[in-house]
Amino acid sequence: MNPSHELPLSGLRVVELTHMVMGPTCGLILADLGAEVIKVEPLGGDSTRRLLGSGAGFFGTFNRNKKSLAVDVKDPRGREIVLRLLARADVFSENFKSGTMDQLGLGHEALTRLNPRLISVSHKGFLPGPYEHRTALDEVVQMMGGLAYMTGPEGRPLRAGTSVNDIMGGMFGAIGVLAALAQREKTGRGQRVQSALFENNVFLMAQHMMQFAVTGRPAAPMPGRISAWAVYDVFTVKDGEQVFLAAVSDSQWALMCEAFGFDDLRDDPRLVGNNARVQARDWMLPLLRERFAGFSAAELGARFERIGLPYAPITKPQDLFDDPHLLASGGLAEVRLPPDTSCAGRPVQTRTALLPITLDGARPGVRSAPPALGEHSEAVLTELGYTPAEIAQLREAGVLAQRCAAVAGSAT
Repeated sequence: MNPSHELPLSGLRVVELTHMVMGPTCGLILADLGAEVIKVEPLGGDSTRRLLGSGAGFFGTFNRNKKSLAVDVKDPRGREIVLRLLARADVFSENFKSGTMDQLGLGHEALTRLNPRLISVSHKGFLPGPYEHRTALDEVVQMMGGLAYMTGPEGRPLRAGTSVNDIMGGMFGAIGVLAALAQREKTGRGQRVQSALFENNVFLMAQHMMQFAVTGRPAAPMPGRISAWAVYDVFTVKDGEQVFLAAVSDSQWALMCEAFGFDDLRDDPRLVGNNARVQARDWMLPLLRERFAGFSAAELGARFERIGLPYAPITKPQDLFDDPHLLASGGLAEVRLPPDTSCAGRPVQTRTALLPITLDGARPGVRSAPPALGEHSEAVLTELGYTPAEIAQLREAGVLAQRCAAVAGSAT
């Protein structure tokens, strides 16, 4: 963004005790919007710093623009540091098992007595109710909340290909924080905000629940669904390439037929109107597949784009690093990950996706890379009034993590 434009949450202090994806996503959104987000980590660091496989990108994605304070909060001296931070903070964010914060003396009631203006946001598996004692994961709630059923073919429930509930749950937590901040302007007091994986998943399923309510028929899983549109599918074309093509209105159907010389289809009385074409999909789609098979995916895409019809290449995540639209529009930002922010164990220079919004025409960007473990401990404690000697004593006593050599590689 233009450096002359102050970010909307500039001056706001957020303290987060979060891990994995859901809680860090909330902090990421607030940090990208300008808040100072201090990530309180255990001495060994957030476990996502070391994850392999599908978790290898978690820490580097969801922890930019944050500061790291590595402290033992189970030690009274470490807990005192966190309480001093919270006494002057605006938001406290956590996503640990229910009861954990109360055991540490960091529960909502205790913190409200310490700082009545503080907003506490908790990210859980379930909102209060019969399920709240259960341990939840994104995959758990996808299975029990209908998303896996809707994603996979009949009899083969399949989780979505990204951490959809974790990310959206963190997003709704951030929305709740913004609402609580607006209300605090009127009342002068903070409040408790809660978000949850299961309820987020149910919100995603609401359209299918409503479909059943108004039609009396269960929603079919996506691979077996009755499409609302006649041409709305993936086509395998020349050299085995695949492309998604769509014509979702009568005018789009006419444009497609004209562009490809399908006069017989345009004039077929059985294909007049979208609903008639939907009912004819059993014989119409195989015919279209045969006619499109000789084209390359690029040729079909170019022709569909020229006449203004929806289409999409079938893209893999790694291909997005070179997407011309993202590169030209500033949707990706350069970032240098310190060695201890991933399983790579070395600095990684890469690009990362920004929040999918613009403010005054600009994308909120990367002000600082995901932090090395404890990178900001000394600066945070100094601001709280600790002397260099006191900080050294806390390090010696094992209350603060030792300085990490990775700090030198953390600049963007």
